[in-house]
Amino acid sequence: MTLAEAGAEPGAEEPKIKVGEHAVAHWLGMDFNVDTIISTVVAALLVIGLAFFIRVKMTSAVPNLVQLSAEGVTKMIRTQVETNIGMKVAPFALPLGATLFIFILLSNWLSVLPVQIGEGELVAPPASDVNFVFALALFVFVFYQSAGVVRRGPLGHVKQLLKGHTGWGPMVLINIIEEIAKPLSLSLRLFGNMFAGGVMVSVIALFPFWISWGPTALWKAFDLFVGLIQAFIFSLLTVLYFSQSMSREDEHH
Repeated sequence: MTLAEAGAEPGAEEPKIKVGEHAVAHWLGMDFNVDTIISTVVAALLVIGLAFFIRVKMTSAVPNLVQLSAEGVTKMIRTQVETNIGMKVAPFALPLGATLFIFILLSNWLSVLPVQIGEGELVAPPASDVNFVFALALFVFVFYQSAGVVRRGPLGHVKQLLKGHTGWGPMVLINIIEEIAKPLSLSLRLFGNMFAGGVMVSVIALFPFWISWGPTALWKAFDLFVGLIQAFIFSLLTVLYFSQSMSREDEHH
């Protein structure tokens, strides 16, 4: 229903929900989403700054809150690595999983800043841009496939990928589809949740400020929880994919 059909005054401007729109820069025949690049750089700088801050606050005496938080994240990821792969098999999976968790968490929490510009957020989470999540999933995909090749050997890795958990025969095609679906599901799950958050903020922004501040505050609080869960799921699935890619036929966990 339009404003005219609802009896609004002629010439009144209809509200618009703007989601999925980016500030685009053109260079060398390529398009760059400037807002996504800026928010990604901000998140990366926050991760680096947090790492130095934790290093300064580390102590062998009674641990402070910062150290306890860092140790909690490390222990959580270490438990997953030990359970699914083994630290001796893939020691690099611990720093990779912890870094991905913190980076994605801080990226998602950028949207929790209690400031809006017009219909959107001050700094949109980079995961609300499909290019960001595809790049992140592609990095993980190439990394765990390369780790599988190193541990199994090129021929052994391809053989086990095709054989999968179902064996040879017609199920080989299913195994190939499953392998392709891993990075797609990894990326689209994160994108869908964060993109939906941007849609909700844009919808809430259509209301007058004296009404919208309450729902906005509640939704941003909920975004904290969603951002935490999505960061954990992404890092957990990364560890699981490394486990599947690096396991051998003669190993029984």
